[in-house]
Amino acid sequence: MTPFPREAYRGLTRYAPDRRPVEVDLSDNTSRRGAHPAAVKIMQGASAEDLTRYPSVYSEQLRLAVAETFEVPLDSVSTGCGSDGLLDSAFRAAGEPGEEIAFLTPTFSMVETFARMNGMTPRPVRQTDEDDPSALLAEAPALLYLCSPNNPTGKILQKPWIERLLVAAESLGTIVLLDEAYADFADGDFVQEAVRSTRLLILRTMSKAYGLAGLRVGFALGPPDVIREIEKSRGPYQISRLGEAAAVAALRDEEQWLDGVIQEVKHERERLQEELKGRGWRPLPSGGNFILVPLEGRPSREVTAALRVKGVAVRPFPALPGVGDSIRVSIGPRNELDRFLVALDEVTA
Repeated sequence: MTPFPREAYRGLTRYAPDRRPVEVDLSDNTSRRGAHPAAVKIMQGASAEDLTRYPSVYSEQLRLAVAETFEVPLDSVSTGCGSDGLLDSAFRAAGEPGEEIAFLTPTFSMVETFARMNGMTPRPVRQTDEDDPSALLAEAPALLYLCSPNNPTGKILQKPWIERLLVAAESLGTIVLLDEAYADFADGDFVQEAVRSTRLLILRTMSKAYGLAGLRVGFALGPPDVIREIEKSRGPYQISRLGEAAAVAALRDEEQWLDGVIQEVKHERERLQEELKGRGWRPLPSGGNFILVPLEGRPSREVTAALRVKGVAVRPFPALPGVGDSIRVSIGPRNELDRFLVALDEVTA
């Protein structure tokens, strides 16, 4: 008799970040500047039919809005329940049970979880030589996951390095998942390269810059043959009627709200970097809407708990590979970041 739960799944636990309410929550990289106003208007105008009727089967209006926004063909777009849902769909579509997925570590913690949920074998790779991406492809993995800007480090992978990796991956038939959840806060992306490729899939989300984390809307861009399989794996009715309508309105951004949010995040990110350096910390460079701060030997869980007592939540990263105990701080408005700095000074004095 097959054991329940299955062996590869048995060691998994529920995702359990500390989400207790706190005055200043800088722990989850969601927007501290509110939701896109066009999306808010959609939600405020909701009708009973928006709740009683099923949504569109494959979110066709959202696919069309994504295609128009990024100037790509419609058949190069898929949508899902956040970028997480698309990541899970890609794993199901591209990997047989037991096949390998390689990824640079440290990175998004759910990658290994989704691999095991889908019966795949995760292979984390510590890579320090960016001139040679071959370590990731050493075992000819079925899938390769990259995140740029990377969560939680904020590192931006250099374009020439990714291009070399793609050439090698396509020769092996490896599907490359490039998670660009935080690309709105950096310069450049790989959207057009993905559409022209045969094996590159870009993952995006409406949860960060657009401020729609509560709606769980994501989308993927890539070659039509790959997108077609993602759509099959994704399944129908993944995004609510209101979620789709709100995301479409936000993507169109007729009030040009988005750029102001992005510029404010970039400005405050730079300011927080300098404030931390001035206090003797060595924060990592970041292209995201967050900064990772190594704690120089202090236990991250203790520092996080002490900050929470002061009314500020950040995300602890104990024993992060290559970094050590660290905290990740979302880039909120200036008054919230100032509150964080005061609390950090007090708990580490």
